[in-house]
Amino acid sequence: MNTALRETDWLLKDAVVTEAVQLVEQAGPLDDAAALRDAVVTQTSPAGRIARRAAALGERIGLQAELRRARHWAPWVGLGIVLVVVLAGLSLAGNVVGGSERRINIMVALASLLGVHLLTLLLWLAGLVLPLTSFNTSLGWLWMALTARVAGGKRGQTPMLLRAAAQLLGRARLVPWAFGFVSHCIWALSFAVVLAALLFALAFRSYTLNWETTILEPGFFVNGVKWLGWAPGLLGFPVPDASTVLAPIAGAAEQRDWALWLTGCIVTYGLLPRVFFAVVSALVWQRRKRRLRPDLAQPYYVKLLARLEAMAPARIVDGDPGFVRGHSPTGLGAGETSDKQVLVGFELPEEAPWPPAGLPPAVAPVLHVDGSAGQRHALLATIGRLRPRTLLMACHAASSPDRGTERLLRELLAHCGECRLWLMAGDEAARGRWRRWLGDVGLDRIEACDDLAATLRSS
Repeated sequence: MNTALRETDWLLKDAVVTEAVQLVEQAGPLDDAAALRDAVVTQTSPAGRIARRAAALGERIGLQAELRRARHWAPWVGLGIVLVVVLAGLSLAGNVVGGSERRINIMVALASLLGVHLLTLLLWLAGLVLPLTSFNTSLGWLWMALTARVAGGKRGQTPMLLRAAAQLLGRARLVPWAFGFVSHCIWALSFAVVLAALLFALAFRSYTLNWETTILEPGFFVNGVKWLGWAPGLLGFPVPDASTVLAPIAGAAEQRDWALWLTGCIVTYGLLPRVFFAVVSALVWQRRKRRLRPDLAQPYYVKLLARLEAMAPARIVDGDPGFVRGHSPTGLGAGETSDKQVLVGFELPEEAPWPPAGLPPAVAPVLHVDGSAGQRHALLATIGRLRPRTLLMACHAASSPDRGTERLLRELLAHCGECRLWLMAGDEAARGRWRRWLGDVGLDRIEACDDLAATLRSS
């Protein structure tokens, strides 16, 4: 689990730095020649190369250093916000139970303790389905913005890191869930402190809980207490009945019901929703955090990938493994061939005389192949039909043999008794290169010579 967390941490760090470099380069490209070379040498995947380049540039302009400072200050800033909210909650609780007359108007108390919370919660829920900007004023955004200000001040690259993180969260559709998780945790902690203070005061001091009105009917409060008490009642909290609500002076038992009803409403409509949505936000974060990566389809990254690809060395995608060195294919036996001698000119230059003069009548047919796939297939079909005793293939000695030549010779050996090479033109060094090549590819049974007449006499 720790390994997975560390891996996720590094992925998020690389994504933020990469996105921040992209924002920095909107003002003008950075000198990245060394970073590009390092990325091409050390990474193979497109995403890895982009991240490696961004990491090198980020170190140079101080992105990683400011990100480390921000991560150092983030818990302390969060703790400060928690303390402020907790003190505000304690102040609200003190206003509810701290009056000198020790009288608590339950409706005013509920509005004071739950009003702002319910308003911000409804805005957060609306923001899940509507393009609202309310998250910029949430406690989560406040925590993020204050962390950036404390870590980097008004200067430096921390504001760029803040923008990069916001872009990544927005692209992954995690803005409400990330900021919401922070906000819900702070609100939940605040409600826990308020409930502790409220229960302490109600347990050790005597209060009179009632309601007051000037323009509303008593029935409004009877129905209101009943409706608001339905959900707390499911959790076991008592709900004052109509006689208790309408009683001008409630007894000790009724005052206890009022106190527990007030506490149940704060738990049900304040603490529990924040805990629930904090858990939901954490689950959504875990599920979507892999989406926190740069969008390589953006024009900026497309151009960058083209530059990286241009610097990458050429790669053989479908390499030919060839044949085992020393393996020489066998030709046809003596009783499987005809008496024909066939001469084939293979990939000869246009100025080479063909067919050569002075050929004996026994050498027939005389063919010419320019190396195209069609003519190679036609040659193989002809040799397969003729099954000659000797196949003499004329090659330009100055040319270099390749895998295509090797493949053709191997296929021809299967349809003739003996195959020889006539190396036309070229010097001794060129002919030696051909002979060494025949040995290297396992075709050393093919004799290579430069004298056509002597080759024909010995065949």
